[in-house]
Amino acid sequence: MAGNTNTLSKEEELKKRSHMALLRSLLPIIGLVVVFIVFNILTKGRMVQKLSMAMSQVYVTMIAATGVFFIMTMGGLDFSQGSILGMASIVVCMVSKTSIPLAIIAGIGTGAAIGAINGFFYVNRKIKSFIVTICTMFLFRGIIKYLTSNAPVQGSAKLIMLNTDRIKLICMLVVVVLGLFAFQYTRFGICLKAIGAGEKAAKFAGIHTDRMKFLVYVLAGAITGFAAFINSIKVGSVTASGGNQVETQILIALVLGGMPISGGAKSRFVSVIIGSALYVVLSSGLNMVGLSTQAQQLIQGVVFLVFVAVFADRESLRVIK
Repeated sequence: MAGNTNTLSKEEELKKRSHMALLRSLLPIIGLVVVFIVFNILTKGRMVQKLSMAMSQVYVTMIAATGVFFIMTMGGLDFSQGSILGMASIVVCMVSKTSIPLAIIAGIGTGAAIGAINGFFYVNRKIKSFIVTICTMFLFRGIIKYLTSNAPVQGSAKLIMLNTDRIKLICMLVVVVLGLFAFQYTRFGICLKAIGAGEKAAKFAGIHTDRMKFLVYVLAGAITGFAAFINSIKVGSVTASGGNQVETQILIALVLGGMPISGGAKSRFVSVIIGSALYVVLSSGLNMVGLSTQAQQLIQGVVFLVFVAVFADRESLRVIK
């Protein structure tokens, strides 16, 4: 009898866990629908009318979030994404006066170079990822302010001509589809999840963890460098605040999408898509309601904490690498 009771209790526990896992996976989608409906009611239908305008803000966030998603999957963090975006945007604007294709390559190269700096100190000098990226964030934020101290860095007039939803949507889809394919259907995604779940075990499995971690930071920087091109054609110039707070927006978007802070096997690429859309809808809705900046930050902070509490994997939670 005792054995049967234990078996039943284990089955009930497994069912309970599976139901909770299903609820957690559906929560970001439910949140997106609920937030959209609530703000559409509060704004008396203006949310639907201005949906295309709200979604125009999602391109840069979703592209840059793709690279950070890879970093977070292997258990790291990157707080330098805003500075990478700002620096790459400056380079794109400068080089665009010579050639647009060359400007895109230069932006990607700039992002990759800063990502390589992050990767070098993280992998070779064994400094925690959040410490390294906070340092590079301040370093390149200072360079951005220096380069834009006299006047904004203007881009070529041809950049503004490329500012169409079609071009930005195509660029975003290319990055997202390639990122999804690489994560879901190649060894790349398996290695990232293995490192996030346990680096020592990943090494025993034959994964070159140090090389993979370095390359992921370079890749994330390159992706954000490409996002800088989208940012540049949208704005046409870069000021001292270029890329400011982007790293926070990306982190919030990924967590809202259901990304576990600890990374690992529970990471899902859909977090990039749902999270970016949810963050943009939330921010746009708070703006349309007419709340002050402080009130918006307060509400975003509360929502962020709730989602962190829900999606934190307490069984594998540890200090971020």
